Amino acid sequence: MKFEKIHNKGQARLFNNQYLEHLTKTHPLVIWGLYTPIICIMLYYSNSALGFNTGRIFFAFLSGMFVWSLFEYLIHRFAFPYFAESERAKKFVYLIHGNHHEYPRDKERLFMPPVPSLIIASVFFILFFGIAQLFDAGQYVYAFFPGFLLGYLAYGSMHYAIHAWNPPFKWMKPLWRNHHLHHYKNTELGFGVSSTLWDHVFGTMFDLGKEKEDKEKVQELMFSKQTNKREIQEQS
Repeated sequence: MKFEKIHNKGQARLFNNQYLEHLTKTHPLVIWGLYTPIICIMLYYSNSALGFNTGRIFFAFLSGMFVWSLFEYLIHRFAFPYFAESERAKKFVYLIHGNHHEYPRDKERLFMPPVPSLIIASVFFILFFGIAQLFDAGQYVYAFFPGFLLGYLAYGSMHYAIHAWNPPFKWMKPLWRNHHLHHYKNTELGFGVSSTLWDHVFGTMFDLGKEKEDKEKVQELMFSKQTNKREIQEQS
């Protein structure tokens, strides 16, 4: 979705009902607190009840993380930018991801809130289990799905970090710039968030050597103390 103006202040109003509106916001620690026990329980179950050894669990776990990385790329490239025809579909697309592109500095909506997140996670678990059962390997999902969940947590955390802070290491700067350019330059490129692997594979990576870095725009996207102080002064 494209917008005439990208707002670096404020946040979108998604529901008129204040309780529904509150449910659209969350903090990264809430989501980590929600999924970390699920990950640990599933891995423990894989070992203690299903009898999987460490190597088998590790392989299934890494497979889950790998599948998440591809899923992350595909959903950003094909599902989130989907241009809906009907007004209802447009509202749904805006609710899911469009609001983030209009208000990229809304840090309360960088993770999916707990309720819809749990519903979607449950659907994916059932889907993966059903597919695995076709190959008589349904039990492996208990080791695979924790990797998929950790991939999601890593993606959400990286997404938050990219919008919140400067890259902590020089080698991470291309990842930061790739996502910033996706927001401010061209939404048809730079779909990777937790990594640029699939952007390189499918040719959707920005040519960072040719892209001039706008340091002022980058700073506007940060949740820096200096920027927050300036916003407070402007509002007072």
